[in-house]
Amino acid sequence: MPPVARPFPRFISDSPQEGRPYGRWEERLAEAFVGACGDIASEAGTQVDAESLRWFPDRTWGGRTHVPVIGRGSGEVDGVVPEFFGHVSFLRTETGEPGQLTPWVDFTDVTAEENDDWQIDLNDDVIGTWHADGGRGGEVTLIWGTPLVRGAIAATAELAGEVVDQAAVNEGRFTLIAVDAVSGFGDEIFLDVKLWDRRLREIATESLYADEDDDGDEAE
Repeated sequence: MPPVARPFPRFISDSPQEGRPYGRWEERLAEAFVGACGDIASEAGTQVDAESLRWFPDRTWGGRTHVPVIGRGSGEVDGVVPEFFGHVSFLRTETGEPGQLTPWVDFTDVTAEENDDWQIDLNDDVIGTWHADGGRGGEVTLIWGTPLVRGAIAATAELAGEVVDQAAVNEGRFTLIAVDAVSGFGDEIFLDVKLWDRRLREIATESLYADEDDDGDEAE
């Protein structure tokens, strides 16, 4: 086949390798995440409820494994319970064990509970950069989400109609890693996240594009 005009990176991360964390491993992850949430608790107006944490499938890119998570605030702020979201990442040691845990956290007051029309509850964080030739490139983005429609068994990330990552929906959760906000190929190109049912019918779609008037860092 001939060279393509837009050589977008596809399937750049490892598939999920482990199920939901449990036992001492979950305790370590939670300790790192809750501790980091404490650093932004004054800004959020509340601390995260450690009992509400929901872990998502892990994904690995560039040798670093990311375990996404969300958690409810422990109290209301101006009538809304904020949501904390983030991930805990690590490099594996020579023995294959997780090394030092590095948390990243943020919060939002724009939540699925306050938006009944949402079809997917998405969170994302830029974890790296893709560099192409001629100054072109994009943002390597970790995406984790919860389907809010029934029947979803798989999620895909698409750039200009091309699937660049996919994952099974596991216990109502999924995690993707793909390049977003691609520049240098005409207009800036943003990811679309789509949900699929057992008959491979598209049942929901959401763009990671957020205009300047959007509040918070969480996409609906």
